[in-house]
Amino acid sequence: MSLNIDYSKYEAVIGLEVHAQLQTESKLFCNDSAAFGGAPNTHISPITLAHPGTLPFLNKKAVEYAIRLGLACHCEIEKENYFARKNYFYPDLPKGYQVSQHTAPICKGGHVRIATEAGERDIQLNRIHLEEDAGKSIHDQDPNNSLIDYNRAGVPLVEIVTDPVLHTADEAYAYLTVLRRLVRFLEVCDGNMEEGSMRCDANVSIRLKGDTSLGTKVEVKNMNSIRNVKRAIENEVKRQIEMTERGERIVQETRSFDASNGSSFPLRSKEEANDYRYFPEPDLAPFNFSDDFIDSIRAKLPALPEELVQKYTQQLGLPEYDARVLCDDRETVTYFEALIAATPHYKAASNWMLGPVKSYLNEHSLGIDQYPLPAKALAALIALVAEGKVNFSIASSRILPELIKTPDKAPMDIATALNLVQDNNAGNIAPIIDEVLAKYPDKVAEFKAGKKGLMGLFVGEVMKLSQGKADPKLTNQLLAEKLR
Repeated sequence: MSLNIDYSKYEAVIGLEVHAQLQTESKLFCNDSAAFGGAPNTHISPITLAHPGTLPFLNKKAVEYAIRLGLACHCEIEKENYFARKNYFYPDLPKGYQVSQHTAPICKGGHVRIATEAGERDIQLNRIHLEEDAGKSIHDQDPNNSLIDYNRAGVPLVEIVTDPVLHTADEAYAYLTVLRRLVRFLEVCDGNMEEGSMRCDANVSIRLKGDTSLGTKVEVKNMNSIRNVKRAIENEVKRQIEMTERGERIVQETRSFDASNGSSFPLRSKEEANDYRYFPEPDLAPFNFSDDFIDSIRAKLPALPEELVQKYTQQLGLPEYDARVLCDDRETVTYFEALIAATPHYKAASNWMLGPVKSYLNEHSLGIDQYPLPAKALAALIALVAEGKVNFSIASSRILPELIKTPDKAPMDIATALNLVQDNNAGNIAPIIDEVLAKYPDKVAEFKAGKKGLMGLFVGEVMKLSQGKADPKLTNQLLAEKLR
């Protein structure tokens, strides 16, 4: 039966749960390596495998990272903390329970600011809490058995939980984009969803617009990219609306998203909190923070992306697009800060960062921290262009490659050696202009008849005949005079 559905009369209500793996060297409760990519079951010990008689001990660096993220998200830091046992059976959970936080999350409340079509809005957080990861079940390597890799078991996670305040898949996409940038900027997580170091579950329900009650929520899992989170939410909202229109009852369950065909399928009925039988972890003592400890972490926070975007747009006069791209990761900010400390030409600096520098990094598969040219050397090249000694095209295509090979050389020395210094002598440029205009008499006539766009042709020909050395500004001025 085909339905004529008005999807616009419904509103989605979405809450996101993001697990971010903390970039500590060791696991949350033992010294086993937390690195990604080791051979199966090589980052394990009796503590990871929960052998009888073993006792966990808390990783202080993981706690500091959780507080760092909480402060950046404007959370209240809970000073009196404890861990709890979350009891449920899972094949790759060695203890048969997970050590997590229940009634006392390390960070409460807070928000993450996103940009929407209607303007900026704050996405309210419910909590950020610490917990250990489970291992990994592998079902496709043996026809008769499932295999277990415990390397990931015990790796420290923070779970970042929003209130149910998102209403579209686009808002969820924007939130995750900002959150991933933030955890990378703080260097607490690499944000790599493909490797599973950042994972997102979406709780989705629908209701009629104007209604204030919450509908039955469905949790969607197995989304390995921000784009797939968006697709999964769109699919789930559509599925729930169509079920409602057919008069079917939505059941609370957990579903898995299949990115290959854009659909989801049920995994299990959704558990409630009391199903986990939480109780305080008896093998770990409660832990408390002093104001001095929290303040010491706050003092080490870097300037955050939103603060830097404001600085770059308001103080440096950069377009918002430039500012946001420059603030995409901390390494880029570090290089750009060094660059603007060495040059007053801020927009030019941004153009070089987003143009030639980015192209070089992409071409050589490098990060900005591996860029071979120091910021001061690039600033000297920017000054050469600003002074009219060379034009941008020559500087980026001819001088920059040589400067990268020999970063100790002065850009002016390279320009001189390659005979690239711009000609600012009108007496030298005027004969070239005469030659170009004589070559295109029909175009000159068209220009004088009102086709002013031909100026670009004349300038281009002058630049070609001068081998790029003619000063473009002076060339334009002389051409305008001769054509007048």
